[in-house]
Amino acid sequence: MIHESLRQELLAMREEDLRVRGELEAAGELGGPYVPRMEAVHVRNAARLRELIAQHGWPAEDIAGEDGAKAAWFIAQHAVGEPDFQRQSLVHLQACAAQGRVPAWHAAYLEDRIAMHEGRPQRFGTQWVDDPNDGRARPWSLADPGGVNDLRASVGLAAIHAIPAAGPPLPPEQRRALEEARAWWDEWLSEQRLAARMTAAFAARPQLRLFKSAL
Repeated sequence: MIHESLRQELLAMREEDLRVRGELEAAGELGGPYVPRMEAVHVRNAARLRELIAQHGWPAEDIAGEDGAKAAWFIAQHAVGEPDFQRQSLVHLQACAAQGRVPAWHAAYLEDRIAMHEGRPQRFGTQWVDDPNDGRARPWSLADPGGVNDLRASVGLAAIHAIPAAGPPLPPEQRRALEEARAWWDEWLSEQRLAARMTAAFAARPQLRLFKSAL
């Protein structure tokens, strides 16, 4: 049975993300470091999704509708500053996909994003990045280039798009901008993973929390 208020809330959160993203893109503010206004939307949406999961379990299609379930995946996919939450969401999505409650590609996309953010090859080829050499988008490192289309088919995805051939080199300033943006994101994501590990360590060892509070 569809929980309509849950569905509508998820759709509203996704729409807010898209609205802010569209405004920032129109203003030319995307493509570099994390824009604080965009980050605030992602943090707020992830916090609310966490609360909704505690109340309802994962918002799968049988309780949130097809579009509501897609919105829940979208919110988790964009929670880039919360690696633990993304990993927890992946576990939920994999379980729901195995039960036929969400499309398997939901889990595939999130698995690939987590892998990319951790610097590991992706399995399904869903994550693409701009190449600083020519500016053309190409897939993040593939775990199995020869078998990627079989993996994609197994989760209901079409064959991977044709990978662009090498283009003319970018002007030095454009190449530098792409390289600096990638370096910023690599460092920032590493900091989020470290913070998550430290939080988990404090949560697992009460004596560390007491020591920290005494400082």
